Amino acid sequence: MLNMDEKLLKREQEGKAIRTGIVGAGQMGRGMVSQMAMMNGMMPAIVSDIQVDNAVHAFEYAGVEKENIAVANTLEEVNAAMEAGKFVATENADFVSKANLVECAIDATGVPDVGAKVATDALKNKKNVVMLNVETDVVIGPYLKALAEKEGVIYTGSAGDEPGAVKELYCFAKAMGMTVEVMGKGKNNKLDYDCNPDTVLEEATRRVMSPKMLCAFKDGTKTMVEMTAMSNYTGLVPDVIGGHGPATAPGTEGIKELNDIFKLKKDGGILNSHGVVEYVNGVAPGVFVTVSTPNEEIAYQMSYHSMGPGPLWTLYRPYHLCNLETPLTVAKACIDGEVTCVAKDGLVSECITRAKVDLKAGQTIDGIGGYCTYGSIAKAEESDAKGYVPYGLVTKGAVMKKDCKKGDMLTLDMIDLDKTTLIYKLRQEQDAMYGKHIL
Repeated sequence: MLNMDEKLLKREQEGKAIRTGIVGAGQMGRGMVSQMAMMNGMMPAIVSDIQVDNAVHAFEYAGVEKENIAVANTLEEVNAAMEAGKFVATENADFVSKANLVECAIDATGVPDVGAKVATDALKNKKNVVMLNVETDVVIGPYLKALAEKEGVIYTGSAGDEPGAVKELYCFAKAMGMTVEVMGKGKNNKLDYDCNPDTVLEEATRRVMSPKMLCAFKDGTKTMVEMTAMSNYTGLVPDVIGGHGPATAPGTEGIKELNDIFKLKKDGGILNSHGVVEYVNGVAPGVFVTVSTPNEEIAYQMSYHSMGPGPLWTLYRPYHLCNLETPLTVAKACIDGEVTCVAKDGLVSECITRAKVDLKAGQTIDGIGGYCTYGSIAKAEESDAKGYVPYGLVTKGAVMKKDCKKGDMLTLDMIDLDKTTLIYKLRQEQDAMYGKHIL
């Protein structure tokens, strides 16, 4: 993001602020609105939420005066208000993709099917799309990338979210000629596969969070989704299903341990192979890449620069500001015409579905952040071969066809997925693009 401050200032001085549309005014969307309102060259022009008061409050938290906030119920009202320089709140997400002056649409809902609709509608209306909804991206990212290319616009994941934050380290290391052996993140919440929205309700209320969101953090689903995105962005793969998740000391002390932990098993480490994505309990909330070099002089220089004796060295970023950094990806897309992070052609890894409790045939189950299931990561090739269920396709319309035990990986023959959802249909189209007919 070098020099982006100057580029944004230039847009501000020219009176060409980037007008964005944000779908979802929960914790992520609300913070993003406030951050964007503080920036040069950009404004949160329209915010949509199923509860329009949330969108209004997001503007108020950002310091926007009430007389500058317009609640719009029609597209005509949206366009008129934006042209008058007002900030628009609405409950209709369709307006974000259709408003005349919006340059970039951002999905911050975390709901896979919603993200699919927001992205496809916006791309077809020639808007750039920044996806702060990794749950959608890991299911149909390659399809959305192809659609953006067809429409002549940008589709990208977001800076600040852990996959985007660690992609910066990955590109930094690769640009210097280093070999990236491991790419990963710290686990922010203590892992609890048994948690559900009820068990986390008190903590979620205290932290002003959605219980479903907190549940998805604690049961590991969010980590698995993020690792899947890292894999799809780079071609690195999980060493084992679900990752190893080693424990370390907190912070920088833990980072020093990774140089030994991430050696191959034959060398005293935990890994079967290098070129992998992984997560760690203990170095949260940062992201890291562990690198190597075949050059003895560079190895000496790394040691001289206090990075350790080698043969592995870990580069660490001790923070990721998630939604607060998302506007930088908007700027990169709209000003430079570049993506921050996007899936390669086809999925490299899949976020698959595991049973959180024993499940019975005929039972209707839920998905992300719920009572019945949680996510894990597997190589896409293995997932395809064994018919594992892509987790983003599990909605509250899914019904079990067979019994399964707690911890089992669900396969497509075990479950009737809701085939009416947009994301299901787009996943079918994506699979067909790559010669697959799995669903």
